[in-house]
Amino acid sequence: MLETDIRELVAAGASADRDKARAVFAQLREALSSGQVRAAEPDASSPIGWRVNLWVKQGILLGFKFGDMVDASMDHGKLPFYDKDTLPLKKPGLAAGVRIVPGGSAIRDGAYLAPGVICMPPMYVNIGAYVGEGSMIDSHALVGSCAQVGARVHVSAAAQIGGVIEPVGALPVIIEDDVLIGGNTGIYEGAIIRTRAVIAAGTVLTGSTPVYDLVKGEIIKPTADRPLIIPEGAVVVPGARAVTSGKGVEWGLSLATPVIVKYRDSRTDTRTELEAWIR
Repeated sequence: MLETDIRELVAAGASADRDKARAVFAQLREALSSGQVRAAEPDASSPIGWRVNLWVKQGILLGFKFGDMVDASMDHGKLPFYDKDTLPLKKPGLAAGVRIVPGGSAIRDGAYLAPGVICMPPMYVNIGAYVGEGSMIDSHALVGSCAQVGARVHVSAAAQIGGVIEPVGALPVIIEDDVLIGGNTGIYEGAIIRTRAVIAAGTVLTGSTPVYDLVKGEIIKPTADRPLIIPEGAVVVPGARAVTSGKGVEWGLSLATPVIVKYRDSRTDTRTELEAWIR
């Protein structure tokens, strides 16, 4: 019913009933916030193992389109904010089992945070995002709109997990279970990070980034119908490759290049297990 209502409102365009659009969006926001509905979800029948729920992203856009700008200031106006009234902050409550450490973090309602998630200040999780059980979102980290983060993932300080609402058919960034995202990393444009991978500090991955796999002797490239996919257990570090054309040779230039230097082993696992001491 919710999907049908959203599709009808989107088809109606500018003539859509405003009150109905706001009411339907409120239902969608509640379903997203509880984890009953996801912007993207695992799909064994898909070649990449995931599918985008187009109607969910269309529904989120309804919330932006039909929301009114309001004063959302805090602390009796000492902290001035202005946002759409359809996009309030999330208030999980103690029963949710989510630890939000004091210090300036914000989570929009319509994002799902599973029990055991830890939010270190300041961090931000946008609407449509999904964060699995036992994951940590560290200081100055971002989980963008509709991004999907699995269980027991550490999104380290200042890491950016890009979001995407438009185009509505685009795949959001997907981080599968037991992944370690290092500090100051950037993962954007629908890249998929498979289970147990480690993305070292400072690595940037986008929808057009080639990744050089030194272990298997191959180059991983996205295609028109397949996003960049980092293999399970891969350890990716920042690297560089020489520019071999034009003035690049004369000037001795190189381009930043992510490199897979190894695949996760018992030694890597021991290091990542150290995080358990802070939970």
